[in-house]
Amino acid sequence: MAFVLDNSVVSGWYLTGQSTDYSQAIAARLEVDKALVPALWQLELANVLKTACTKGRLSHAQARQILDALAQLPIEVDNDTPPGQRQLFELAMRFNLSSYDAAYLELAMRHGLPLATQDEQLKLAATATGVGVL
Repeated sequence: MAFVLDNSVVSGWYLTGQSTDYSQAIAARLEVDKALVPALWQLELANVLKTACTKGRLSHAQARQILDALAQLPIEVDNDTPPGQRQLFELAMRFNLSSYDAAYLELAMRHGLPLATQDEQLKLAATATGVGVL
């Protein structure tokens, strides 16, 4: 079954100190399932990698290798009409989420898919809205 993949999990695959048994289990799941991400995932991921390079946690070449590796995975960017500002604002306010995390929640709600995240507040919001959490 497909699932919505939060960047908090993806970061755990490549950044030292952020890997967990959970993030590795989700990585293994991509061998048989596909993941769906909101369009903002690309911006969020690029920023995480840029920040890691700036802080000396990754080299520019390593970041490029990560992007190449991710491009080979069954991760699909949702290019449907994005949710409106108001909808994201309301979800963010209701569950005390960032607007970015609200986008992952909205995507999971809209597609009826479970969510893979390491963010505790996002897990709570998913559970409260009936979205499954992997």
